[in-house]
Amino acid sequence: MPQSSKNIPSATKTVAYDVAEQLRTPEEMAAYLDAWLTEAPDDIAGIARALGDIARAKGMAQVAKEAGLSRESLYKALSENGNPSFATILKVTKALGVQLHAGVA
Repeated sequence: MPQSSKNIPSATKTVAYDVAEQLRTPEEMAAYLDAWLTEAPDDIAGIARALGDIARAKGMAQVAKEAGLSRESLYKALSENGNPSFATILKVTKALGVQLHAGVA
């Protein structure tokens, strides 16, 4: 007996996950960055990407303006291959309204 077309499953559609869509409040943004700093303190690229995720959640153009940087240079600095200076990190964290904290290891 031939199979009917009604029994053939349709293709599954997937959508790329973007953490920036989940970061809605300043508290969520700070917790996300804190998790990176706590769980992967040596992953400089990951921490920079986390700042980029937060900047995208807040609005990259707004963050760039508040940090005194161009939007393009901010995207580049906080990309997977970016290598932002500490001065850039400080400007971005201030524009994002998050703080870096020191503690005893």
